[in-house]
Amino acid sequence: MRLLPSTRDAPGDGVNPLRARGGLDFPMCISPHVHLAARTTAVLPICVCDLTPGTCDVNCCCDKDCYLLHPRTVFSFCLPGSVRSSSWMCVDDSLIFRSNSPFPSGVFMDSNGIRQFCVHVNNSKLNYFQKLQKVNATHFEALATEFGGGSFTSTFQTQSPPPHYRAGDPILTYFPKWSVISLLRQPAGIGAGGLCAESNPAGFLESKSTTCARFFKNLTSSCTLDPALNAASYYNFTVLKVPKGVTDLQNMKFQVPVTLVSQAGSPLLSGNTCQNVVSQVIYEIETNGTFGIQKVSVSFGQTNLTVEPGTSLQQHFLIRFTAFQQSTAASLTGPRSGNPGYVFGKPLLALTGDISDSMTLLQSQGDGICSVKRHEVQFGMNAVSGCKLRLEKVDCSHLRQEIYETLHGKTSPEYVAIFGNADPAQKSEWTRILSRNCSVSAMYCISCCVIPVSLEIQVLWAYVGLQSNPQAHVSGARFLYQCQSIKDYQQVTEVTLTTVVTFVDITQKPEPPRGQPRIDWKLPFDFFFPFKVVFSRGVDSQKGPASPILILCLIVLGVLKLETK
Repeated sequence: MRLLPSTRDAPGDGVNPLRARGGLDFPMCISPHVHLAARTTAVLPICVCDLTPGTCDVNCCCDKDCYLLHPRTVFSFCLPGSVRSSSWMCVDDSLIFRSNSPFPSGVFMDSNGIRQFCVHVNNSKLNYFQKLQKVNATHFEALATEFGGGSFTSTFQTQSPPPHYRAGDPILTYFPKWSVISLLRQPAGIGAGGLCAESNPAGFLESKSTTCARFFKNLTSSCTLDPALNAASYYNFTVLKVPKGVTDLQNMKFQVPVTLVSQAGSPLLSGNTCQNVVSQVIYEIETNGTFGIQKVSVSFGQTNLTVEPGTSLQQHFLIRFTAFQQSTAASLTGPRSGNPGYVFGKPLLALTGDISDSMTLLQSQGDGICSVKRHEVQFGMNAVSGCKLRLEKVDCSHLRQEIYETLHGKTSPEYVAIFGNADPAQKSEWTRILSRNCSVSAMYCISCCVIPVSLEIQVLWAYVGLQSNPQAHVSGARFLYQCQSIKDYQQVTEVTLTTVVTFVDITQKPEPPRGQPRIDWKLPFDFFFPFKVVFSRGVDSQKGPASPILILCLIVLGVLKLETK
């Protein structure tokens, strides 16, 4: 039987023909489980697995420190790169009578004890070596684009944190002193001894109680140095209200401080006793759905430990989640400007953070100087107010910030209530105020300062609901600032400010309803001709037969009867 070498390069590529004399075709199958114990190990000039100088690395068949003529007699396998890559084509030995292949061949035993006849395929690609190519700035980008793939770094940078916590999500904390983001931990016991595992994160909305043990080799030093024993380490951070607060750590509205409910002293070593050691930590976390964590409080239990060899401490950790009710309760007692629609002349409601208040505008004192007191913006009432602001000699940015606060108030309103009974806890009942501040990017004057001098509050409103009882609601609001450039602003002592409030009615009235359709009777043009003839005969004709009149009465009665049906 003549055995022709296969053109396949690697095991497992499919079925290959074994042609015998007489034209018979036999399938040549590739067995990936054949153990070729009799293969010769070719020595490689570069031994990539020789990692320990002067020592034989296990299963590194090219390591010269092993001094092995046949490494496979000692090692269970050869590490990748320690022998030359080769390709063997194998079939059952019973199919082969005689081989005249020019390639090395042999009979080997596979893992199932079946004899396999294998031919070593001369595949030069398996041992192809590419020389290092020089890369410079001219074609670096081209090579990176041609051979590069997706980058994990760029993908991670483009991902934004989720807008709110989901049940089970780890709770994010922030240490302002070190500017470090971390997780709220709830130590839990692991192993047979229940040792404390510090890396156990607390899950959002998962109220849980854990207990663990701590053992001390030297309580004298651990008493004041171990943070697990110090109550301050459990509240010297803030909790992020929602995960998206990571993108703006300087904004305090995303941070919730941990409030200390019970008094807790610092650990103190007094003689042979370590005092004020934390034995229990209880977190109370109040949440408000997708608006995140609203309040965090902590209370402690403390004990004293005697300094002696093998001292241990058992600590208890409890985290409870409750619904936040404070904002909802406050909103129920607050005044309304309509129920639900706005009432003309009532205050326009605005929302800053979680606090609802009336939108305000400038108010002047008797001498025209801007007053601390402010006018309320009344719904539906256009208004104009102005005053003079006395300036202090400060830099341009502080001056601009002071004027902004004078125009819109100490805190800038973020939302305006859609209806007069909007709940501060329900953000869907509020619409965001669009704002356009002064643009200072186009300034080329060194001694100039661009400051706002006027604020126009534009409010779009409309009637909705039944025409018999329409309800006024706010569709949108905008703060539009008018700015001007002041030269030598350090010499300016005062500036005139103006605020304007404009309400625009955008109600789209529907078409008036139509009444019920009326029946339009159509009769032939000569329908009344016989009756005209009868009635035109005069008095004498009235003495004759009355059949035409009777017929007319019958027709009218028939028509009326049909109409009533």
